[in-house]
Amino acid sequence: MRNLTRFATTGLVAAAVIASAAISVSAQAHGIWFAQRARQLALIYGIGPDDLDMVKRLPLLNSVTGYDADWKPVPTRLRAAGAIPVVDSDAPIAAVAATMDYGIWSRTADGEWHNKGRDETPGTVAAEHTFKYAVHLAQPLKHEVPLLAGHRLQIIPVGTDIPVESGKPFAVRVMFDGKPFAGADVITDFVNDVDMPPLKTGPDGVATFRLRNQGLNVIAATIVTKSDQPKKYDTIEYRATLTFALPHAPE
Repeated sequence: MRNLTRFATTGLVAAAVIASAAISVSAQAHGIWFAQRARQLALIYGIGPDDLDMVKRLPLLNSVTGYDADWKPVPTRLRAAGAIPVVDSDAPIAAVAATMDYGIWSRTADGEWHNKGRDETPGTVAAEHTFKYAVHLAQPLKHEVPLLAGHRLQIIPVGTDIPVESGKPFAVRVMFDGKPFAGADVITDFVNDVDMPPLKTGPDGVATFRLRNQGLNVIAATIVTKSDQPKKYDTIEYRATLTFALPHAPE
């Protein structure tokens, strides 16, 4: 793994993008997100209810970073526990984030995906470079969520007040290269309703919806941009998740 505890604050450089497009369900339509497993916070790779082996994908991670309530870094790392990696930190964390370069993938006419570029895969019908990002809020927000280093695509709550009951309105802003992104696809329940028609962010990058779950909420945003290496892949796909859990009634 590269840079699993590194934290830096750097300026983000704007990039030219094309309008987002609907993404068909494929091997690359998966995302990463954080969720509790057996009282431990785990990093999940999958789509909908399908959790796949994240441990074998650990070498693809670029960073895992933990933060306290003031968004100051807390040394954080992942520990393999079976097929999932769990979060270990030197102190309690209020938030944790991860970035992943999932690499270049080409799809052939038989529907199979290959971890190679178009130039190396005869019969390629589509090829893409995919990046995945995840931010998890483990505690109520004390400050607004900042732009995080390395997260080209990020979902940020509008303000600091996250409802504690499902069904309440909630607004997020999708940021790409440090700027609000209009037209991003937003799935409001990436685990339980991944095939829902996506919402589109407005000119200010904002999407407003009602929270789905009195428990874990996994919100996903996806954008697709033009290729920077058209001989190898046609597009670049970015997918980000924001997760947090609403409290349940006392037992």
